[in-house]
Amino acid sequence: MSDDIYREIILDHYRNPRNKGKLSNPDVSIHDSNPLCGDEIDIHLKVEQDKIKDIKFEGRGCAISQASASMLTEMIIGRPLNTVKDLTKDDILENIGLMNLGPARIKCALLSLKVLKLSMVKYYSDKDPQSAEKLTDDSKLY
Repeated sequence: MSDDIYREIILDHYRNPRNKGKLSNPDVSIHDSNPLCGDEIDIHLKVEQDKIKDIKFEGRGCAISQASASMLTEMIIGRPLNTVKDLTKDDILENIGLMNLGPARIKCALLSLKVLKLSMVKYYSDKDPQSAEKLTDDSKLY
């Protein structure tokens, strides 16, 4: 796809975010921010039978950070936790169509993945501390 199409998709997700809001009684909620630019993301997960049953996000910030969060929620809803935990920065950058971002913008694009990984560490730490430790070690994004 051309860069113009990816820009349109990002703007569409920024203007009309999918899965934006708050879940009642989530299994885990995590907040993080990018102090360099002020982007903020909260992710709320509902897990059932080791699958992402529902996910919502709240946040504010640039178009890339908010669109990336919206696109990530669509990408993982209904997927098993063991596949979601293996998502990489390249998966996210490819999904949003921006493989050649500069260092500052990469942090914007990956903030939602960082928060998702933190959410999963918290979820696993309550259920299986060894998996949480391995996930933490494997989740170096930058």
